[in-house]
Amino acid sequence: MDTIFAEATPPGRGGVSVIRLSGPQSRQILEQLAGPVPEARKGHLRALRDEGDLIDHALVLWFEAGHSFTGEEVAEFQLHGAPVIVNRLSDALLSHGLRRAEAGEFTRRAFLNGRMDLAEAEGLADLLSAETEAQRKLAMQATNGALGRKSESLRAMLIRAGALIEASIDFADEDVPEDVPAEVFALVAKVRDEIGEMLARYPATERLRQGYEVAIIGPPNAGKSTLLNRIGQREVALVSDIAGTTRDILELRTDLRGLPVTFLDTAGLRESHDPVEAMGVARAMERAGNADLRIYLSETGNFSGMEHAEDIHVRSKADLGEGQGIAISAKTGAGVAALLDMVYDRLRLRAAGSGLVGHQRQAEALARARDVLEIDATMPPEFLAESLRQAAQSLAMMVGRVGAEDYLDEIFASFCIGK
Repeated sequence: MDTIFAEATPPGRGGVSVIRLSGPQSRQILEQLAGPVPEARKGHLRALRDEGDLIDHALVLWFEAGHSFTGEEVAEFQLHGAPVIVNRLSDALLSHGLRRAEAGEFTRRAFLNGRMDLAEAEGLADLLSAETEAQRKLAMQATNGALGRKSESLRAMLIRAGALIEASIDFADEDVPEDVPAEVFALVAKVRDEIGEMLARYPATERLRQGYEVAIIGPPNAGKSTLLNRIGQREVALVSDIAGTTRDILELRTDLRGLPVTFLDTAGLRESHDPVEAMGVARAMERAGNADLRIYLSETGNFSGMEHAEDIHVRSKADLGEGQGIAISAKTGAGVAALLDMVYDRLRLRAAGSGLVGHQRQAEALARARDVLEIDATMPPEFLAESLRQAAQSLAMMVGRVGAEDYLDEIFASFCIGK
């Protein structure tokens, strides 16, 4: 493969800039620029020179093949954080035949070299884009290989079941336990149940990864835009006494105690002869219907609409009068903290149901495995064995691992056949 390089720190001026190399020329380039290769995985201060020109004094690190992020030989230069230094070193690397890495190429090489599975790579991408503590924890779970370990555990049970079936077909005269079929169906039932539980948790995990939406809906001039501005503590939405000011959907993305939440300010719900306002109302109804939670805001607190069991009805403008039920004043801030507590409590319960599977690709692979495991004792052994192979392959595909000869190894190890 080509030797690639990239700046691992954000471009621009800063305290330190890091440039990483990966590939077969890494050692040669390091020696040409910084002298003898330093002790592996220990930083050494070196002068970087290109054809006699001193580029910078940098901390140089060396990672041997098999002990780096990509699995290849990797060199790292920690430079002073000036763009002109980074550009000078980049020019030197290009002149020595290296090329700039494409987006995600370091991670791709790590996957291709077996340093991580596909689910871990997806978890790393989620970690880099995480905005809240809950998303960070979810991504760290993926990067630590939790899904891969679960997949291997399920595959091991399927391989065991498949080996038992293959043994009963091909080695009927050997020392094979008589209760093979019973164990096979017990293993399959356990795998199917665990896959079903993982799929049941997928929607909650996917929503936590992407973030929740909370729609603020109600009649015109109920204080929806003022509430959005109060939550964001800045002027997100234009506030006016004129009914129908908000015609499109305004979004405020926030970190609500670690949960990623986008609050939606929608057009006031009412009948309108203004075609633009009517379009805004239609969009508000559609977006609110797809949201995870709705806050019904009105001056009476009794606004009716697309009620769901967990939705919150709130009486607005509490500073102007008294009434029943939950009340807030977006103008003064009274009651807003308590309202956000309620929103958090409802979403926290949903986040608690999250699991290991957070990507559609992973869920689809699991669903394929579950579907082919719909087997019964009336099926011929050859069909049963093929169903198990397909299910095991789907699980392997979920994390990017596919093994072809697992069954024979399991058979000979378990039953001492051919001794």
